[in-house]
Amino acid sequence: MAMGTAMDGCRLEQCGARDVVLAASQVEGWLTDEQAHQLWHSAAPLEPKQRIVEIGSFRGRSTIALALAAPEGVEILAIDPHSGVDRAPQESKLNLEVGAEDAEVFASNLRRFGVTDKVSHIQKPSSHALGDVPRPVDVLFIDGAHGFRSARQDILFYGDLVPDGGTVLIHDSFSSMGVTLALIATLFSSGRFRYLGRTGSLAVYERSDLAPAERVRNFGLQLAQLPWFLRNVVIKGLVVARQDRLVKALGHTAGPWPY
Repeated sequence: MAMGTAMDGCRLEQCGARDVVLAASQVEGWLTDEQAHQLWHSAAPLEPKQRIVEIGSFRGRSTIALALAAPEGVEILAIDPHSGVDRAPQESKLNLEVGAEDAEVFASNLRRFGVTDKVSHIQKPSSHALGDVPRPVDVLFIDGAHGFRSARQDILFYGDLVPDGGTVLIHDSFSSMGVTLALIATLFSSGRFRYLGRTGSLAVYERSDLAPAERVRNFGLQLAQLPWFLRNVVIKGLVVARQDRLVKALGHTAGPWPY
């Protein structure tokens, strides 16, 4: 896909899944090709005047996937303070210089793929940006700070903006300790969000009121993901300890970190 020509055709309308996956793969980040395809699947059916909110943009990999997938007229709000905090695995300290560089690269990538006009960047922490986000949020993609408290707040506060039939996608589910604990605390027993499955660590939920029997099944489906989560915790420990042979023995070959 050449940036100058092949991209022009889908800039005017929207890109197909293959174009979206290929475009996203050219931007630094931790979204897999399969997860980019899932974002396309969630964003492509939207209609003009519907809204996508992304929490955690980094350098724009997921933002570009969503923007290229969404039809013209869909509003896309990308929330990221670009402060250098929680920008990558094992990078949790404030680093304003690195964050400023991320913001510049993010803006450059939006221009590169011709989606600047489709995306509004809210350069604030998600905890401070809630007032900037109108209802409803038809697709919510959460990949923000990975600590329990931050992830829990994102799920609760922004999930409350999602209407019936809306979609919530949460990256690093059943992979990050903080995110997984937040899922357990907010969604495992929830009667408002139906678990649809996951693509790697990208969990997908639908806003739906669940009957009691459905809630039990919903709980069981999420509970069944915990062995995969425990495997990921072990793999991360082995990666940090540089135990490459044991990592491979557990079947992890797709990069340095399971996501």
